[in-house]
Amino acid sequence: MKVAIIGTGYVGLVAGTCFAESGQDVTCIDVDEEKLQALRLGQIPIYEPGLAELVRRNLDAGRLHFTGELPAAVGPAQVVFIAVGTPEGETGRADLRYVLEAAEQVGRALTHYTVIVNKSTVPVGTADRVHAAIARNTRCAFDVVSNPEFLKEGAALRDFLKPDRVVIGTRSERARELMGELYAPFVGGENPLLYMDPCSAELTKYAANAMLATRISFMNDVAALCERVGADVEWVRQGLGADKRIGSAFLRPGIGYGGSCFPKDVKALMATAREVGMEFDLLRAVENTNTRQKRCLLTKAVKHFGDLSRRTFAIWGLAFKPRTDDMREAPAVELIEGLLGKGARVQCHDPVALESARRYFGDRVTYAPTCYAAAEGADGLFLVTEWNAFRHPDLKRLKATMRSPTLFDGRNAWDPQRAREEGFTYFGIGRTR
Repeated sequence: MKVAIIGTGYVGLVAGTCFAESGQDVTCIDVDEEKLQALRLGQIPIYEPGLAELVRRNLDAGRLHFTGELPAAVGPAQVVFIAVGTPEGETGRADLRYVLEAAEQVGRALTHYTVIVNKSTVPVGTADRVHAAIARNTRCAFDVVSNPEFLKEGAALRDFLKPDRVVIGTRSERARELMGELYAPFVGGENPLLYMDPCSAELTKYAANAMLATRISFMNDVAALCERVGADVEWVRQGLGADKRIGSAFLRPGIGYGGSCFPKDVKALMATAREVGMEFDLLRAVENTNTRQKRCLLTKAVKHFGDLSRRTFAIWGLAFKPRTDDMREAPAVELIEGLLGKGARVQCHDPVALESARRYFGDRVTYAPTCYAAAEGADGLFLVTEWNAFRHPDLKRLKATMRSPTLFDGRNAWDPQRAREEGFTYFGIGRTR
C-alpha cells in the first residue's frame, strides 16, 4: 500500500517509519528542505530510542522516502495522514491552521479515491472541517478518518508497533476496510482495533490524556496532604495501587507533569467544554495542582535555606521525562527560573537534553558534562527527571563533591533512610520516613 504522511515531526516520523517497517511504501512530506536532507541520510531531529536505526533500515530497504513535493506524494497514495502541529491557541483550543492548510493542499493533489487521516491531535468536529476543506478543492471521492495517536515519548516505537489499542473514527465502510488492512500487522488479541464515529475518536484522545493528568495531580495532592498529617505517600500509593479497580499506573507523586501533550490537551478539553456551555471544574483543579506542584521543590529549598542568593544548586534531569530531550512545559524549567530569580547559581546535567536546555537558558546556567560535575560545590541537589543513571548515585562521592549535603528528590527515586545515614538532609515528595 502507498502511504503519504504530511509532517515529519514526532508523530509523523514515528508513524511513517513504523508503517514502512510493516512493509508499506511510505513517503513523508515536509516543507523544511534542510530537515529532509538530513532525514534522507538517516539523521533524525529528535531523540527517540531506536528510531534512527529503524529509519535507516527502511531507507536502505527502499520503503521509506522523504520529499517536499506534496502533490507527487499524495497523488498515488491510497492513504494520506495529516500529522502537522496543532499549537495551543489563545483560548486553549488547538490552532488548526496547519491542519486545514494541509487539507486544502491534499484536495488539490487527489487523483483517485483516497482516505485522508487526521493523525494530529485535534478538537472534536475537526474531521468535518477537514472534509469541507478537501471537498472545496477536489472532485475525487475521498473519506476523512480520525486516528488519534497515543505515543509516549521515550517509548514511541513500542507504543506504535504494539499498541494498547488503535482508534479509528469513520462512518465509511470503505475507509474502515482500508484502515483495518493498514493496521492489521499491529493489532490482534488484547490489542484491539476500535471503530467509532469521528467525534468520539477525537474526544477519546483528549479524554485519555486528561485522565492520566488527573491521576498525577490527584496523587500530588495526596502527597501534599501526607506532609501535613505525617503520613508517607509511598505507603499510601502502594495501598491504592493494589486495588484492582484503581491500579498503580500514574500514581507516583512528583513535581508535576509536562511535555507537549498533557498540559495542552487538558487546556483543549476545557476549551471544548466551554464552547458548549460547560465548565470542566475537575480539570481546572488538575491544572492548578500541577502549577503548584512545579513550585514545590523551590518552596522546600526556600524553607530550608532561607535566602538563596549566592548559593549554588545542582539540577539532575532537564527533560520533562526520561528517554527524551523534550523540555516543553518541563518542571525543570520552572524550577531553574525560580532559582535564578532568587539569585542562585545553577549547574545542570541531563543525559540528552543539554542542547535543548541551551535554547531555554542560554548562558544563564552552567551545563555540566556529568551529573557529578554538576554537583561540585553545590549547596543542594535537585533530582528532577528520573533517568536510570541517576537512580543509584554514589552517595559518598556525592557528599565529598557537594558543599552542603542536601537532597531534594523530586521523583521519590532515592531511599531517604540511606541518604540520611550517609549524612544528607533529604527532602522528598510526601515522604515522612
